Amino acid sequence: MYNVETKIVKGYKEIDVPYTLLSKGGGSTKLAIILPGAGYTAQAPLLHYSTGVFVNKSYDVLQVNYQYNSKVYEDYTIEEISQAIKLDVKTVIDDVLMNKSYENLILIGKSLGTIAMSSELNRENLKGAKAIWMTPLIQREEVLQAIINSKNKGLCIIGSEDHCYTEERFANVLENRNITTKLIPGVNHSLEYDEKAVESIDVLKSVINDIDQFSNG
Repeated sequence: MYNVETKIVKGYKEIDVPYTLLSKGGGSTKLAIILPGAGYTAQAPLLHYSTGVFVNKSYDVLQVNYQYNSKVYEDYTIEEISQAIKLDVKTVIDDVLMNKSYENLILIGKSLGTIAMSSELNRENLKGAKAIWMTPLIQREEVLQAIINSKNKGLCIIGSEDHCYTEERFANVLENRNITTKLIPGVNHSLEYDEKAVESIDVLKSVINDIDQFSNG
């Protein structure tokens, strides 16, 4: 079993940002930071099982549970959401690192979460962190540039039917030797097939295995 600590900080425009910190005890020197998508929460399959991978490896796991699908954000543009997620994630990470330091960090961003990753990896205390880019928003220049110029060891996973995927932009990612890439034919932005439930479970298993292996390296 593990300990579960929940807390709320004030983020962008003083809006509440909840987070959860999972740990097997107080002594871990490793932290995994889960940055979900807008509608793809830390409880959705890819991030739920990623959390399990890291908890089982005795990482503390920080889930940043921003809620950009809620009514308070309904009039926000994508650019304002982008500003909000950068500030909110920074505020949460600052709050956690204020009380404890970690020797090894890994960031796992899904979709919208990769906007925050692009910003956070510039921070001095995260420069050695590993990065898992799950369905990254590579149509956004800041995210694409962050991946292709990253000196962090990274894993980038995307589907050929993801609305964010273009062959031209992904080709730029392939040139960064710090990044291990996985392009999954036929799957969408949730890394699932549209009408193949069982096959989608096989993809989930494969992706979680890749994350497990990457975290060992």
